[in-house]
Amino acid sequence: MTESERPSDRRIHDRYPVTWAVDCQTEETFLYAFITNISELGIFVKTTEPLALGTELALSFAPPGKEPFKLRGAVAWINPARIGDSNPGMGIRFLDLTLEERERIVDVVKTVAYVRAPQKN
Repeated sequence: MTESERPSDRRIHDRYPVTWAVDCQTEETFLYAFITNISELGIFVKTTEPLALGTELALSFAPPGKEPFKLRGAVAWINPARIGDSNPGMGIRFLDLTLEERERIVDVVKTVAYVRAPQKN
């Protein structure tokens, strides 16, 4: 894996595990896959056939209980399929979010974070 293919070890925003269906579409490709984590800046899409770095795509996904998202994104990094690796896929960075889209993403991430937080007894 080259340096540009590797995700940064220094995350600005926390990522939270989810399992949501996502449609990823380019002019040449349509991929139905699953989001396995989300942050305020992007998502990780699990797939054995990640798209090339920099590929721009249309994303469509619907978090449970929320309005569906139709966003633009770009492949920021890839984790190629390898023997013994159970998490192949691609990191997608959101592009050109409107203020409303950004607020909706932040709301969804906060909801996921709250649900995932350990409950104190």
